[in-house]
Amino acid sequence: MNKVNHPFWVIVNKEISDHIKSWRFIILIGIIVLTCMGSLYTALTSIGASIKADDSDSSFLFLKLFTVSDGTLPSFVLFINFLGPLLGIALGFDAVNSEQNKGTLSRMLSQPIHRDCIINAKFVAALIVVGTMLFVLGFLVMGCGLIAIGIPPTAEEFWRIIFFIILSIFYVAFWLNLAILFSLCFRQAATSALASVAVWLFFSVFYSMIVNLVAKALSPSQMASPYQRISYQKFILGLMRLAPNELFNDATTTLLMPSVRSLGPLTVEQMQGAIPSPLPLSQSLMVVWPQVTGLIAATVICFALSYILFMRREVRSR
Repeated sequence: MNKVNHPFWVIVNKEISDHIKSWRFIILIGIIVLTCMGSLYTALTSIGASIKADDSDSSFLFLKLFTVSDGTLPSFVLFINFLGPLLGIALGFDAVNSEQNKGTLSRMLSQPIHRDCIINAKFVAALIVVGTMLFVLGFLVMGCGLIAIGIPPTAEEFWRIIFFIILSIFYVAFWLNLAILFSLCFRQAATSALASVAVWLFFSVFYSMIVNLVAKALSPSQMASPYQRISYQKFILGLMRLAPNELFNDATTTLLMPSVRSLGPLTVEQMQGAIPSPLPLSQSLMVVWPQVTGLIAATVICFALSYILFMRREVRSR
């Protein structure tokens, strides 16, 4: 059978067409593009003031397009951190339950199509849409920055931006898989959408409040030793990194700010002899590898749960 005519790719093409023609996607992509262009404008207007003589990141001018803001609007990275989950939720909250309620899912399964092709194709199609959109936005920011600044990015800056975009795709893919999982757990699309948004709001707003309360309750006394204080800080950081947005924030901060040398507390012995200079890309990737691994693991776990539930469920339209 021709690869293009394989049922998997037929479903992928159909899902991509449905996504890009839907009004919710058009509205959401419009909001994301406008906000990202707004963050680019604020970065361009304030990039001169962000360059300082004692700033070790001043040589990475192109990366500041993604991280700098004048305070009126958040930076490009913060917009992706905030709006990326909404994009994933919008593409996945009714992936299965809407088709089951309309009866199209049972008709698809009556055809000579493997059941796993459907769930895999839905995820791959949404991932292609997300990946294409983020790469277009990333290159659009680089192109506008090149025209405005007149200085091309170095090879290291280019690859740091590419790894940032890939990491953003994994971040959105986690929320996409979570929304698909809820579309399998709940019969109504509105319920799965509310559940997905509730989880997003919990990690975005309330989780940090809960961790702050725990940190205040477990705060060591003034007589505690330095190693007890470091253990306490590592414990609180570990709690914070249970949130996917914190993992994404830590990883992108290190990738786009080469001067960041560690994401945890350091002792005086560890800091002794360290030269305050930017890290090469390979070293930055080693620093963020635990965060990247955790984000990928969470994405894979959500997809595995969705896959198991879909393969075991009884498909019957009402």
